[in-house]
Amino acid sequence: MRKVFSFLILTLSLQTSGALGDGLPYQEKKVASDKIEEIAEVGVNEHLGKKLDPTAEFLNEDGEVVRLGDYFGGHKPVLLTLVYYSCPSLCNFHLNGITEVLKQMQWTTGKEFDLVAISFEPKDTPEIAKMKKAAYLKEYGREAGQKGWHFLTDRNGSAKKIADQVGFSYKWESESKQWAHPAVAYILTPDGTVSRYLYGIGFEPKTLRLSLIEASDGKIGNVVDKIILYCFNYNPKDRKYSLVAYNT
Repeated sequence: MRKVFSFLILTLSLQTSGALGDGLPYQEKKVASDKIEEIAEVGVNEHLGKKLDPTAEFLNEDGEVVRLGDYFGGHKPVLLTLVYYSCPSLCNFHLNGITEVLKQMQWTTGKEFDLVAISFEPKDTPEIAKMKKAAYLKEYGREAGQKGWHFLTDRNGSAKKIADQVGFSYKWESESKQWAHPAVAYILTPDGTVSRYLYGIGFEPKTLRLSLIEASDGKIGNVVDKIILYCFNYNPKDRKYSLVAYNT
């Protein structure tokens, strides 16, 4: 099912406002409305159960060639997001939101799960990725979790390939000179299969935790976590886990 995000139209006009909460002059709002048809193809087409190509090559923050499959294997699920590091608005809000959620969780990146960010902007460099990673790690504030953060840049079109595999559609907006794109994170199983989509610039820590437990097939989390997961089902409409009512 195609999911087109109309709020992206608003985001494109925020380049002069500086924040999502700022008001927009009427003229800017009208211009933004006129672009709805132009970027209607931007959005997400969910590919749950799709196994991502482990041979897709990228450059890590140190400029080294890595394969996506390097982050698969073992028992740890992966929190994946597609952004671009030079983005002036939505990507920052999205990564800020993810970081805030991670700060609220007891789990630590690199231990229970890994975070992989991929830039789909071909001009983004490992140097930019390294600076971006350092800024978010400082905000995260957990030295033990540093090995679990991976900020990758494109190599030979691999970012577009992975974007297509997860159903992530984006488009260059020539007037604003920005990429129009949705804000979404992906939960991957340890072997790189898409297990869950988490939309927006923020989501509940409980939703992320249960999504990761579910993706790991119960291989992470404690007994209480597994009981909670048994009692809660993911509600696609509300995009969070809800208590299951059992008949007795």
